Amino acid sequence: MPRIYWEDFTPGSVDTYGPRRVTREEIIAFASEFDPQPMHLDEEAARGSLLGGLAASGWHSCSILMRMMCDWFLLESSSMGSPGVDEVRWMRPLRPGDEVTLRRTTVETRASKSRPHMGTAKFAFELINQAGETVMTLTCTIMFGRREAGSVAPAAASAAAAS
Repeated sequence: MPRIYWEDFTPGSVDTYGPRRVTREEIIAFASEFDPQPMHLDEEAARGSLLGGLAASGWHSCSILMRMMCDWFLLESSSMGSPGVDEVRWMRPLRPGDEVTLRRTTVETRASKSRPHMGTAKFAFELINQAGETVMTLTCTIMFGRREAGSVAPAAASAAAAS
């Protein structure tokens, strides 16, 4: 039974999850399987690259972000999937030994008019290292089930009660 529903996301709310330590071994293992570029596999080759040292693939960073989403809230939610990712930005290298935290900002929510049992929430995610530097950003919309089909969102109910 889900613990988190569409109604639990309020535009402007910010939540943080983590930290999670990234290891040299996982960087190399991921790159070996999915992104075998030298700057993700070999420390000497990486030093000569624009990254200036061994760094995780951007796709590895996305995978870490997704894992953190699942571990910290998504698997406990009424998630119905996502229609896609709007934007991904890799801001700085993710290094072995980095401890990353995931920050989730709810940008907007919308109840579905055609499917009263669901709503969507648009999120801005930031993966932040131990120095407080943003490693990557990702913006996407996720579809969630509603507690009660066709119910009024708590923020809308509060506004209606106040008027």
